[in-house]
Amino acid sequence: MTAITDTTLEIPEEGAVRLVDYLAAELTRAGVTHMFGVGGANIEDLYDAVHHAGTIRGVVAKHEFSAVTMADGYARATRRIGVVAATSGGGAMNLVPGLAEAYASRVPVLALVGQPPTGQEGHGAFQDSSGKAGSFDARDVFTPVSRFCARVDDADSLAELLPRAIAAAQADPKGPAVLLLPKDVQQAQVALPVRGGPTTRTASTPSVPTPNVPTPSASAPGLEALDAASAALRGASRVLVIAGEGVAAADARPELAELARRLGAWVAVTPDAKDVFDNRAIRFAGVAGVMGHANVEGCLRRADLCLLVGTRLPLLARGGLDRALAATPVVCIDPEPPFVAGIALSGNLRDALRAVADRLPSRPLPCPEHAGPLPTPAPTPVPQAGAGTLSYAEAVAAVEAALPQDAHVFVDAGNAGASAVHLLPAPRHGRFVVAVGMGGMGYTFGAGIGAALATGRRTYVLAGDGAFFMHGMEVHTAVEYAAPVTFVIFNNNAHAMCAVREELIQGGVRSDDLFARTDIAAGVAAAFPALDATWAGDGAQLRRALLRGNAGSGPAFVALDCDAREIPPFLPFLSFTASTEHTASTTNAENAESTESEESFDERGPVHVG
Repeated sequence: MTAITDTTLEIPEEGAVRLVDYLAAELTRAGVTHMFGVGGANIEDLYDAVHHAGTIRGVVAKHEFSAVTMADGYARATRRIGVVAATSGGGAMNLVPGLAEAYASRVPVLALVGQPPTGQEGHGAFQDSSGKAGSFDARDVFTPVSRFCARVDDADSLAELLPRAIAAAQADPKGPAVLLLPKDVQQAQVALPVRGGPTTRTASTPSVPTPNVPTPSASAPGLEALDAASAALRGASRVLVIAGEGVAAADARPELAELARRLGAWVAVTPDAKDVFDNRAIRFAGVAGVMGHANVEGCLRRADLCLLVGTRLPLLARGGLDRALAATPVVCIDPEPPFVAGIALSGNLRDALRAVADRLPSRPLPCPEHAGPLPTPAPTPVPQAGAGTLSYAEAVAAVEAALPQDAHVFVDAGNAGASAVHLLPAPRHGRFVVAVGMGGMGYTFGAGIGAALATGRRTYVLAGDGAFFMHGMEVHTAVEYAAPVTFVIFNNNAHAMCAVREELIQGGVRSDDLFARTDIAAGVAAAFPALDATWAGDGAQLRRALLRGNAGSGPAFVALDCDAREIPPFLPFLSFTASTEHTASTTNAENAESTESEESFDERGPVHVG
C-alpha cells in the first residue's frame, strides 16, 4: 500500500488534496461535529484527515456496534445526521446491528466503511468484500439496512454520491446511508475548486465539483386526506392522541401541544416517545402499549376518535389496545401509513399538524377527566428483597428524584427498562430514548455517550447487567472523552426478562439465564480509578450517588442489586399472572360509563410481542 507521508496537510481554497480531506471538509459543511468509530488500516486515512482538519471530533469506541449507536444517539439528541466510520472485514460487519436499529427507528446515520484497495480485490485481499472471485459483496449486506448504499469506485464519483447519501438519510423515511470507500480511492488526489469559482482540472488529478447537499423535504399533506382528517376530528367530542418518536424527529412538540389544546384531547405517548409531551400535564394519559398504563386503554374506550401523530403504532405501542382500536375511528398523521386501519395523512409532520389545527376552532378546550398514568399494581406475591436489594419502583423513584430536567435519558432493553418506561417521567427539556426498532441489548452505552458529547448535557443510561456485559465497556470511552454520562446499572444477575418468560410460559424448567452474583461496581471502580463508581444498597444511597454525579463534569457509575424474580410492568407477563387484577384506571364517575365495555385479562388473552 502507498503510504501518505504528508501529515501537516491543510485544505486550501484551491489545489490538490486527498479525497478524505475533501470528505472531512464536506462533512463539516453539512454540520457534522463528531465522527464515531473504530480505526483500522482501511479507514485510517479518513481518521487522519479528520484529525488534521480539526473541525470534527473523532471519537474512538470499543466496538463498532456502539460506534453506530453513538452516531444514533447523536442524531436523536441533535436532529443532525450522525456519522460512523469503520474499517473493512469484521469492523464493517459489526456495524450491521446498529444500522438495523437506525433503519427500523428512522434515525439518520451516515456510515463510512473502509474497503481494501481496488487493485487487490478478487486477488485474495485481506477482508475482501468486493463480490469478486468468490468473496461476498458488502453492498448485499448493507443495502437491506440502509436507505442508500453505494461503493465509491473513483474520486470523481464522491461529489455525486455524498450528497445523495446525506439526502437519503435525512429524507422520510429517515435511516442509514452507507458509502464503501476503498483505501486507494480515499488516498486519491483531487483538485479542489474555489468556492463559487470555476473548477480547475488537470490530467493527473480528477476534479471534485462543489456538491450541493439537498435539503430533504417531505411532500405537502394531500388535500383530500387533509379534508377527511379535519372533518373526522371536528366531529369528535372525545379524542385520544397517541404521539410517537416522529414528533421528536420533526421537532413538532409545539404543534402537537397546540393541536391537543384545540381538540381538548388526552395525549398518550408510545414507549419510545415519552419526551414528546409533558408527562406532568393534565392531558397526559400515559404510555401506550405493553409497557404502558391502563388509563390509556380507558381513555381509548371512551374516545370517539384516536389520533396517531408521528407513529405508525407498531405492536409494542398498541399491545393490549387492538380490540379497542378496532372499535374506534383512527386518523394517522405521519409520513408513513399506520399499522392499523384509518385515515392516513402523510407529508411533512409539522406542516400537517399546523394544517389540521388551522381547520379547528382556535380556542383551547379542556380534556375530559381521567385517572392519569397510574402505575400498574405489582403482581402478588412480590419477591422478598434481600438486604441491599431494591425493587424497580424504589430504584426508579431515586432516579426521578435526582434527574435534572434538562438531562437526556437512554433506557436499555429488559425488565429494568420496562420499569423505567412505565414509572419514570421524562425530563421536561431532554430526550427520553428507548431503542425499540431492534431492541438490541447494550444500545444505550454508545447512544448515551453520543448524545452527551453532542450536547454537553448530563445523560443518564439506565441498563441491566445483561446489557452491561454486552457493551458496557464503552464506559472506557466515556472516561477517555470525559463524557457527562451517568451509568445506572440494575443488576439482577440474570437475563431476567428471559428468566421470567421461562418461569411464566415454559414452566420454569431451565436456569440458563440465572447467573452467579457479580459486583459490577467494584469491578468498574478497579478498572477505572478516576471514575466515581459506587454501589447503592438503598434508594437514599442511589439518590446521593446520582446527585454527586450531577455535580461533576464527567462520567459517573452506580450499580444496584435487583431481584431477577420481580415481574416488571410488562403486559405480556402480567397477562400470564393469574393473581393480577385488571382494573379500569378511571374515576368513579367514569366507571358507570365504561364498565360494560371493559375487558379482563382473561377476555383479552395473553399479549405476545416475541
